[in-house]
Amino acid sequence: MSTYFKAGALAGAIALGLSGLASAATVPAGVQLAAKQEMVRNNGSEPETLDPALASGVPANNILRDIYEGLTAVDGTGKIVPGVAESWKQTDAKTWVFTLRKNAKWSNGDPVTAEDFIFGMRRFVDPATASKYAATFGVFILNGKEIVDGKMPAAELGVKALDKYTLEIKTPYAVGFMPDVVSNLQLGPVHKATLEKFGKDWTKPGNTVGNGAYNLSDWQVNSKVVLTKNPQYWDAKNVQLTKFTYLAVEDGNADVKLYESGENDWVAQLPPGSYDKYKTQYPKDIRNAPMLGLRYYSYNNQDPLLKDVRVRKALSMVIDRDILAEKVTADGQVPAYGVTVKGVNGAEVTTYDWASWPMAKRIEEAKKLLTAAGVSPGTKIKFSYNTNDYHKKMAIFAASEWKTKLGVELELEAMEFKVLIKKRNDGEFQMARNGWIADYNDATTFLTLVQCDSDQNSQKNCNRAAEKLIDEGNQSQDPAKRTALLTQAAKLIMDDYPMLPLLQYTVPRLVKPYVGGYSVQNGMDRYRAKELYIIKH
Repeated sequence: MSTYFKAGALAGAIALGLSGLASAATVPAGVQLAAKQEMVRNNGSEPETLDPALASGVPANNILRDIYEGLTAVDGTGKIVPGVAESWKQTDAKTWVFTLRKNAKWSNGDPVTAEDFIFGMRRFVDPATASKYAATFGVFILNGKEIVDGKMPAAELGVKALDKYTLEIKTPYAVGFMPDVVSNLQLGPVHKATLEKFGKDWTKPGNTVGNGAYNLSDWQVNSKVVLTKNPQYWDAKNVQLTKFTYLAVEDGNADVKLYESGENDWVAQLPPGSYDKYKTQYPKDIRNAPMLGLRYYSYNNQDPLLKDVRVRKALSMVIDRDILAEKVTADGQVPAYGVTVKGVNGAEVTTYDWASWPMAKRIEEAKKLLTAAGVSPGTKIKFSYNTNDYHKKMAIFAASEWKTKLGVELELEAMEFKVLIKKRNDGEFQMARNGWIADYNDATTFLTLVQCDSDQNSQKNCNRAAEKLIDEGNQSQDPAKRTALLTQAAKLIMDDYPMLPLLQYTVPRLVKPYVGGYSVQNGMDRYRAKELYIIKH
């Protein structure tokens, strides 16, 4: 939602921001461009919305990063770069000031101002908007949590225009990674007049007014989203691609076939177990790299069966993550046992003692837990996942593990991605496929998955003792102390087994060799069309 860049609490120091221009497509010297600068990318699924405030899935956010631009952005190598803000600074521990570039325009020619950001941010945290990300990012802005909880009006949000092109953001505590947070378009600008004119239809083609490098040209549901270059974009002269198409193909094998036929330049993700095959077949096309992301299953902690921690623990204990990583997905992912992943700042990775036990001992202990919980062989659990061969194969593996080792049967229920998101959000599931890609490089982006009042907490678990530790850690200006407290909190939460961590992400895919600007040094898998180009071939 998504490489590695520095983040963490700044120990009372004043941090100077980046300045200068954010680069668009940087074409190396000697590289010849194709006459036709058009590209097709499979996005994996249909976006659930193109409203930045309401977007929660990766497919939607991928598209939105092309249509809109925030104060900052993440480039193709994972670095924080200027967006609409050409520079920023931390004037005191709880105050950030962003200076906006004066040549940033909306697609209709209007200037992008500090008031556009204020309107967008207030709308985002307003309970009336009902954003599933409001609590996730709102906590980093003064009064944000209180507004999300309905205790304050949105007008009290800690954002202020010092002048037309200068935005001040107040934070409730020292947030040293604020430039990383505001790269997410949930905190981006909104063109107020457009929203007021079209209401709920403001995100449709022909209505949308964005400030990014591309305009929304066409949106065919469950088929494709087509973007065309925005001539009003402040850096349009350096944007190479004139047309960028996102496909919504969930089937990995169908995705590869489109790639092989030349109808697709970018496979969303290879089918599980196929990595070695395609690495041999298309050695110049294969792309793979570790990510700040977690594959996991959500338990509904309110469910009559799964509300018992002994059941949740037993199910987690018998999943052989080594086999899952090496034999089932077989694409470089690594086993995960905790909510935080390797490479993330602000907390150490935690695990369980039983993770090192022989599987026979793990099974024996798990059976004891189920017996104590009154769960007998033949017990059924309904598992919800989105229609995708990758997730299906993982689910079949888990089902086999639980049936053969514990006698628990999994009933598989496939659906569209946007339907799955709604089911998870509404709590209408027993167990569900889930995943998370970091929104910024700090442990808090993962902890939000398991915190009491978080909108990203599909499990609906709550550990108040851990909440206290997280709050204490975030208030600390000592990075080492903060890391220790957040690590302790993560372990305390995971001792409740609210979720079932499985793997740390890699995303193996095929990308045509003529696609320039693609980097594998991108731990959040964020790519913007403005940084890509087609090489003459």
